[in-house]
Amino acid sequence: MESQVRGGTRWKRFAVVMVPSVAATACIGVALAQGALAASFSVSGQSFKVSADELQGTGFEQYGAIDSGYTMDGKKTGHPVAVSAFKHAEITNLCQSVVTPDVPIFGNVSLILRAGGAGHDKVQADNIYIDVADLNADATFNNIDIGVAAKDADKGPGLKGGSEQTNPYGFAQQADSATLKDVKQTAWATTAGTFKLSGLHMSLSTGVKECY
Repeated sequence: MESQVRGGTRWKRFAVVMVPSVAATACIGVALAQGALAASFSVSGQSFKVSADELQGTGFEQYGAIDSGYTMDGKKTGHPVAVSAFKHAEITNLCQSVVTPDVPIFGNVSLILRAGGAGHDKVQADNIYIDVADLNADATFNNIDIGVAAKDADKGPGLKGGSEQTNPYGFAQQADSATLKDVKQTAWATTAGTFKLSGLHMSLSTGVKECY
């Protein structure tokens, strides 16, 4: 029998394509939870939300940049961001969420990733960069330097580079360590040299469901 067609999609064929993708995603999730892979979270053309009860980081730096990316229809674009970087970070009750709108048949589809919650070790990250568009938190910085040139910031992991455009002589700040509590932020990308997610749980659901 020919596979059922709805809205131009053959759903049996869709399932054949999606099942290996879901399996691969699960394997990547297990590897991340074991700290076996470098990690990169970015959604082309979309920002995503991140929340945490607490982030404790050492070797902090922050500077301005433009993230290069693409819109949902494939047009090249850029996003101004404040890059927050840590040599090492420990995160309690991490949540990351992204909503993909107007998926045929389903409408809005939400992806939520959680780790480091109750009963689990904190999320551990080394050389982590978070490209932030909006941030709310209660923050404490130790031995902070404000107004250094981005190229001269030497307490953190250094400038990220890649698809990011940064003025090396632009404004930056740095600190020996930082503690952020009740974190709520909108980001365009997160990258880390290693990212260990204890108690990782990833879920997909219809509708708009976000970390906050």
